[in-house]
Amino acid sequence: MHELKIAEELIGIITEVAKSENLKKVTKVNIQFGKMIMIVPDVFRFVFEGGVKGTVAKSAKLNLEILPVKFACNKCKEETEIDDLLFVCPYCGSNDLDLTQGRETIIESIEGEKC
Repeated sequence: MHELKIAEELIGIITEVAKSENLKKVTKVNIQFGKMIMIVPDVFRFVFEGGVKGTVAKSAKLNLEILPVKFACNKCKEETEIDDLLFVCPYCGSNDLDLTQGRETIIESIEGEKC
């Protein structure tokens, strides 16, 4: 369950940001995961909510977005979203693709109330 490790790292970042920004309370966290990270949103929410208990983020709302997998074809130069695990360009059939989206973890924002 890699959701636990990622949630622990996220909570550490939230705590550091809250301290450096003098936040008395974190109210909202907006995060994006690429689909290839294979996060199970309900599992991630569960471990996040358990992990923030007793912290400045204990009542933070978690907004989680899963980004689609996107590739750029090196043959025909088209960019496309791929919804399955068949990594073939739907335009020309080439498998010479570069991943452009789908493996990232992005903390879009951490919102809170100042001390």
